[in-house]
Amino acid sequence: MEKIKILGLGPGNLDYTLPIVLKKIEESDVIIGGKRHLESLGKYTKNKEYFYISADLSKVIEFINENRDKKISLVVSGDTGFYSFLAFIKKHFCDSELEVIAGISSLQYMFAKISDFWNDAYISSVHGKNFDYVSKLREYEKIGLLTDFSKNTPQNIAKKLFENGFENAKIFVGENLSYENEKIYEFKVSKLKDYEKKFGMNVVIIKR
Repeated sequence: MEKIKILGLGPGNLDYTLPIVLKKIEESDVIIGGKRHLESLGKYTKNKEYFYISADLSKVIEFINENRDKKISLVVSGDTGFYSFLAFIKKHFCDSELEVIAGISSLQYMFAKISDFWNDAYISSVHGKNFDYVSKLREYEKIGLLTDFSKNTPQNIAKKLFENGFENAKIFVGENLSYENEKIYEFKVSKLKDYEKKFGMNVVIIKR
């Protein structure tokens, strides 16, 4: 029985997807992933069967179990080990049934874009979560965050930090990373809190 491939696509643009990942996709019979991710693969999905991940995640497991005789690849954005679908898959399949290939995470990419290293940074996702930016920034010199579009926007993060004495901290916002419309911004907290632009898909790096 073929192993289920879990493949990290990288930050978005296929130029940043590892060749081994594209090779595994080409060798697959079936590709599973989000609609946006599958559409981004273009020619690599030609003549392939594919299955879109929906809100009902149990359907993904059902589909995999019904197609175990085929070569299945499940693609995820960024890296497989950082807030990806891998955690859910591992609840239903044992390690020996999986082949996992890493990708470049958006935060890895972002740290490189600002010419910095990240081994000393606190890294997390704040998507839809309550997060104590203040205590983390007191503990760490750098914080790298996957944001959201409502609760934890760059502006809301800046407001919380400003209210707690970090008005001179720097915040880097990476928008639409790796795509042609990519933009990298650098702000002081005091400026970003009142910035009127609504950012697109983004990640944030905070430096004390």
